[in-house]
Amino acid sequence: MTATVAVPDRTGQSWAYTLVLAATGVALGVSGVPAPLYGIYEREWHLSPFTTTVVFAVYAVAALVAVLVSGRISDVVGRKPVLLGAFATMIVGLIVFVFADTVPMLVLARALHGLAVGATVVAGAAALLDLRPDHGARSGQLTGVAFNVGMAVAILGSALLAQYAPNPLRTPYVVISVICLIVGAAVLALREPHAARVTGRIRIARPAVPAEIRADFWFSALGVMAAWSVLGVLLSLYPSLAAEQTGIHNLVFGGVVVASTALSAALVQLFATRVPARTAAILGDIGMAVALLLTIPALATHNWVAVVGIGVVLGATFGLGFGGSLRHLSNVVPEHKRGETMSAYYLAAYTAMALPTVIAGWAATTWGLSTVFPWFIGAVALACLIAAGLGLRPGARAEAARA
Repeated sequence: MTATVAVPDRTGQSWAYTLVLAATGVALGVSGVPAPLYGIYEREWHLSPFTTTVVFAVYAVAALVAVLVSGRISDVVGRKPVLLGAFATMIVGLIVFVFADTVPMLVLARALHGLAVGATVVAGAAALLDLRPDHGARSGQLTGVAFNVGMAVAILGSALLAQYAPNPLRTPYVVISVICLIVGAAVLALREPHAARVTGRIRIARPAVPAEIRADFWFSALGVMAAWSVLGVLLSLYPSLAAEQTGIHNLVFGGVVVASTALSAALVQLFATRVPARTAAILGDIGMAVALLLTIPALATHNWVAVVGIGVVLGATFGLGFGGSLRHLSNVVPEHKRGETMSAYYLAAYTAMALPTVIAGWAATTWGLSTVFPWFIGAVALACLIAAGLGLRPGARAEAARA
């Protein structure tokens, strides 16, 4: 065992690794806070499903911009400045949410959060690899767990506050702002983990990866695209349709639907370490396709137990697919290309989240959510199967063995 992999030897701060994981979890939590509130916005502001999904997708588009530049910026100036700037932007976005009374203000807040979360995800992933360079797969696994736990806690907390606390469109943002301030103060005390910085101009990163890991990258990227298409389904369409089909319109129910799905994903990612990363990704992709198709008969039962239960199954398969692809990539990415490679990875992820969501929102406005949902589910399930098929190709397995 080498002493260089221990966190205290790299920064002198034994809590640095845990802090970066917590920061990524909080960032993803911030992205999920508005999810239980969209129904209130729709009802009180008379928004169409298309407007709601556009507001949702603006976050993903802004995150695309962030992942294109933040990896290179963090490679040049360090991870800590990027994380500090991201949390400052996150808090500004939360303040805009608190005072929002028009759709453009919602769009602005979501754009700020997209920029902040995208930067945190990329710089945080690179920082974890800096802190423990010989534990790439483990860092990828724990990052996935942090994502899902952060989102589950934030969404359920937001739903509880919106349902039972005063000012439902303000109180959740105030509470998460306090949490962000605490985490930001801790990041301020963090010593820079990125010692081997690169030189050169800060520029928009091209969607390219090192040639020696190209096959591994595209396998992982296709897996995360399939998984985050599922994530778009969960956050934008499934809670509303679950409430409609079960007749349960309490905001906490919608929060439970998403939170239980996210927590099952976290548990699977935490305990599936003995499953090889590539195998986990393939099994997850196939499982997501099956679980997605099963949401249709589950909703048709009008039974809340069936609706929550299939959500848990979907979360578990999502955890395998997303966690497997992230572990696989984290284990092979070269040290000097970490920032730009993770930018390319999350570029694929956020594209897969944004485009299907906007298309589904437009279609739901035109034909109705219950009519569109089965078609959307079928398309995403097909994408999951394509990702699994590419991973099962004999050529892909041979390339992985050589790598």
